[in-house]
Amino acid sequence: MKVTFLGTGTSQGVPVVACNCKVCQSTDEKDKRLRTSALIEIDGSTILIDAGPDFRQQMLRENVKKLDAILVTHEHYDHIAGLDDIRAFNWIQKRPTDIYAELRVQKSIKKIFSYVFASKKYPGIPQMNLHDIENEIFQINGIEIIPIRGMHYKLPVLGFRFGSFAYLTDMKTINPIELEKLFGVEVLVVEALRKEAHISHMNLDEALDLIATVKPQKAYLTHVSHLLGLQEEVSKELPSNVSFAYDGLCLDL
Repeated sequence: MKVTFLGTGTSQGVPVVACNCKVCQSTDEKDKRLRTSALIEIDGSTILIDAGPDFRQQMLRENVKKLDAILVTHEHYDHIAGLDDIRAFNWIQKRPTDIYAELRVQKSIKKIFSYVFASKKYPGIPQMNLHDIENEIFQINGIEIIPIRGMHYKLPVLGFRFGSFAYLTDMKTINPIELEKLFGVEVLVVEALRKEAHISHMNLDEALDLIATVKPQKAYLTHVSHLLGLQEEVSKELPSNVSFAYDGLCLDL
């Protein structure tokens, strides 16, 4: 399995428009973060987790030539806004793109991209095959995927486990039953928005508490805002098995 972090920032990305803080003005490339997304290459399949506003830029940067499916964690705009740009893959692969999402999330996709699902379709629009998923194990091309339910304040969201790897973003809380699904993972990705508490996202302490509970061999922090601080400085505060993810980071697992 190969995991590529396409983006590791929040809904605004880093730098934030018009912000003059030290993080947004940093010259360290690891402090520059597109909207959160990850690419999973496993057993010959290429699976994307979330397609935010930076989807096109991310696909070009990583030279992605094939896309088998997209998993959607939830319906917020920074996780689905890039779906219009699947048109390129539709053309190259000569088929609609398979998108896996909960029914509630599909309703939002159909509303935002209403022209895709109109009875009279405009030429050249994206082609989507929507697949229902619930909080139950499912497969894509024979690859087993375990959903993990979390709460993004009051909004239910899904994380995903592929074998010994798990990816969680935009989760404030996870109940004990769902937490059990994470035990045994070797690599865990979890969000860490900032140091201060937030109503709908884990802060750094909450992320580290989750990591300490799950006990992966290695953990990476994603969905990082400019408020967390410079990655070089904050990295010194992290346990030895925890690192910042950064845009373009690749893991061979």
